[in-house]
Amino acid sequence: MRRLAESTLSHVPGEIARPDYDRRAINTGIVHLGIGAFHRAHQAVIFDQALRTGDHRWGIVGASLRSPTVRDQMIPQEGLYSVVVRDGAHDSIRIVGAVRDVLVAPDDPARLVEALAHPAVHLATLTVTEKGYKLDPATGSLIEDDPDVAADLLSLTAPRTTAGFLVAALACRRAAGIPPFTALSCDNLPDNGPRLRDAVLAIAGRHDPHLRDWIAEEVAFPQSMVDRIVPATDEDDIAALSTRLGVQDRAMVKTEPFLQWVIEDRFCSSRPAFETLGVQLTHSVAPWEEAKLRLLNGAHSGIAYLGGLAGLDFVDQFVALPAACSFVETLWDEAVETLSPPAELDITGYRAALMQRFANPALQHRTRQIAMDGSQKLPQRLLAPIANRLERGQNVDKLALAVAAWMRWQGGRDDNDQPFIVDDPLAAVTAARLRGLNSAEEQVAALLSIDAIFPPALAMRADFRQILTQHLVSLTQRGALATIGT
Repeated sequence: MRRLAESTLSHVPGEIARPDYDRRAINTGIVHLGIGAFHRAHQAVIFDQALRTGDHRWGIVGASLRSPTVRDQMIPQEGLYSVVVRDGAHDSIRIVGAVRDVLVAPDDPARLVEALAHPAVHLATLTVTEKGYKLDPATGSLIEDDPDVAADLLSLTAPRTTAGFLVAALACRRAAGIPPFTALSCDNLPDNGPRLRDAVLAIAGRHDPHLRDWIAEEVAFPQSMVDRIVPATDEDDIAALSTRLGVQDRAMVKTEPFLQWVIEDRFCSSRPAFETLGVQLTHSVAPWEEAKLRLLNGAHSGIAYLGGLAGLDFVDQFVALPAACSFVETLWDEAVETLSPPAELDITGYRAALMQRFANPALQHRTRQIAMDGSQKLPQRLLAPIANRLERGQNVDKLALAVAAWMRWQGGRDDNDQPFIVDDPLAAVTAARLRGLNSAEEQVAALLSIDAIFPPALAMRADFRQILTQHLVSLTQRGALATIGT
């Protein structure tokens, strides 16, 4: 079957939404690092909408820092791809034309630096996940013994890290007298803007203190919060869409109707008219970010590990169980008391909307997809509200159960004794700590000793250890569903 492309758009049924602007007239104003499914279903949709308003400054050059997969999906399609929005039995399709090119950083680092240094680029956005920042979760400092970080600290001739590419490009812009771009993190981690700034300044300072000072004074690193559930696409999705379109789209993404983007209103360069595009600009992202991390993401982690251990493939299968739904609601009851939500956020309504989103069967959001990289996600999603509640003498039963389920997950076998791969940057560390240990008490102590995940002050608490051990015993002996009361 022919691929989706400019030349085959005429074969796509007329009711399918498509770019209504001249793609040849687009300028590249954005370079996005980490052009995975989430970016294509979230930020790129907003930038595509900006182009549809007639502001042609916001074309995107996407870059992968690792794999050529997305490039190989998109380049044969001239950057075109479909966003399939699924809501129960209904869906809608929109073809997005904002992406002008896709680069693969390891193949040609200089080309990515050149793209970032171009005078027309005003925004460098990124979705590189927590591990892409190369920061120690416990200290916030660069992981200097990471091979890629070590290489960038030595030389930026061929950068290898996110921060390294930004520093190299900013150095080029400064040398050429070109104003800097705004570096906008769109990853799910607290203080994402300041964390990115810290990583960039740390690398810049090793190479040129004057460059570091210029970046500190001139470059904006706004915080942001993003929210949209974007499950992984599989071959069945591609085949079904091909039937609808009449052409094959190997870069398609599927998602839900809900989309939220909150950005700190702090830019050092031009930006789209975000306020007209459904984006919320604010002076403080932190309260929004905290609510999202501790409610949506915290519940997602609990669902992923408990559901995955029980052999449930999808989020909606988990919340369809009354006891599992009750687990989520009680976890939220615990987490809510640690929040300081903005006045515009109705927590009761937000919770109801989240449960409705979780229950959407059309999304097919896989528990194992959410379970990836748990060591990077636990601190902000679960451990922070746990520490907050324990300091106030409050119980942490369901929050701790979610952490215990993560601990059980590190064994690599579910409740049916089926093996799976623990997909996590610290998987080798957790496996080594657990090797030869049989008792839940020993396993809890071993995992709590990983201070890259667990703050020592929290790990040392006897009450925290005790409840984790109780839950881990139950998960091991009875299984996840029996533990939550199903």
